[in-house]
Amino acid sequence: MCSGLENGAFLDALSGTCFKHGLNSDFLICQINGSLQMEHALLFTFLDASSDCMFRDQLHSLHSLHSQQIMLCQGSDDDELQTDGNRSGHFQNGELGLGPTNEEVIRIIAAQLAEIGDQFDKEIQGRVVKDLVQHFVNEKLSKEEITLHMSRVVDELVTSIPSDMAQEKAMLVLAMVLTKKIVNTVPSLLQRVYNATLNYMNQQFHDYIVEMVSAAKQEGKPDLSSTGCISLMSSP
Repeated sequence: MCSGLENGAFLDALSGTCFKHGLNSDFLICQINGSLQMEHALLFTFLDASSDCMFRDQLHSLHSLHSQQIMLCQGSDDDELQTDGNRSGHFQNGELGLGPTNEEVIRIIAAQLAEIGDQFDKEIQGRVVKDLVQHFVNEKLSKEEITLHMSRVVDELVTSIPSDMAQEKAMLVLAMVLTKKIVNTVPSLLQRVYNATLNYMNQQFHDYIVEMVSAAKQEGKPDLSSTGCISLMSSP
């Protein structure tokens, strides 16, 4: 985890960046660590690749801010060495980092998941989205309460939408599709919904995402960028 989150200078710099992009300090609930970097890369690319995303300009501003947070965080980590000589930074315990290869793999995965999401989109009733919107506009609800409600909605939807893919994959796609549909309905909710979805993905699917990226790297060798044909319709 980024040690700079405890540093006053880091928070001041980050707050200034938030103000510059017109985003409030609630964005800081999205902790910048190795786990969320992967979730962020997947969610951003999924939304950007979705056929009917109506908030791309705002999405790219949010992505730009997130990237600046990562750079600030990594700069803080680079200044601190652990006593064993290792960097006190991201992706400890053998987890995948977001190097160029993994970023490319995630882009391929997210683009293909977006195609599946476009199919799921048609199966989600408007009342489901309206109900979620009401939860997100209720500022009295904590992010934990919102994440819990989103989890319940995804659980209900996955049983009603026919699919022959792995349940975890279907649930992951549904969560990201719901994010798109909520923000398409109320664009001003982007920041709040995006953070809630990141938290949900991290809590429920982080290990699955790591496994999916690892499997895709193996399947896609030797040239992922040229093939781009990793099969996601079947279980990894």
